[in-house]
Amino acid sequence: TPSEASRKAIDEADLEYLMEEIPGALDQGKAGSGKIREIVLALKDFSHPGSGTPEPSDINRLVESTVTVARNEYKYVADVTLELDPDLGPVSCMPSALGQVVLNIVVNAAHAIAEQSDRDGRGKITVRTQSLDEDQVEISISDNGPGVPEKIQSKIFDPFFTTKEVGRGTGQGLAISRRVVTEQHAGRLLLESEPGEGATFRIVLPLKSSHSSDALGAVA
Repeated sequence: TPSEASRKAIDEADLEYLMEEIPGALDQGKAGSGKIREIVLALKDFSHPGSGTPEPSDINRLVESTVTVARNEYKYVADVTLELDPDLGPVSCMPSALGQVVLNIVVNAAHAIAEQSDRDGRGKITVRTQSLDEDQVEISISDNGPGVPEKIQSKIFDPFFTTKEVGRGTGQGLAISRRVVTEQHAGRLLLESEPGEGATFRIVLPLKSSHSSDALGAVA
């Protein structure tokens, strides 16, 4: 009979198990869809070409989008923590170029952590934004990787200088990053590092920039 067939189908499907598992599966699907949406929006923000001249920009959103885009580079080796100043106002910058700088430094941090042979456990990368005074803001990217040896710290921003193995790095990333910060944004890109204790790159920007030099292309 139909009722017997229904009971048999329910028994075979283990309805009680399904009733327990389906809500969780739906929640996971919803979370996955939300993550995909987050990545798509981040890519949209990150790839926006901009005007080629400084424009008032939300630095915190720029950092969040960039870290999302970089996730595949760090997700297996490090956890990223964002410490973003909620009171930070718009900053005059070229967001696409500046996002490339942040991306390059976060990826470098992930690579340094991954290559640390004596590491026990996952690494940590912290990205902060803050106001230094009423005229300057700072984005800092810190990691607890091996740090930069003192003897090469003065060369780290030189064109074609790289500590990566052949075929992995061009030695142009930090050189171009410094040019973007100093020439396009009238800012400073600084390194602070103690060997064995990690490294911090500080991007210091004026709130208002009078620079409008041509885009220098992607940071590699």
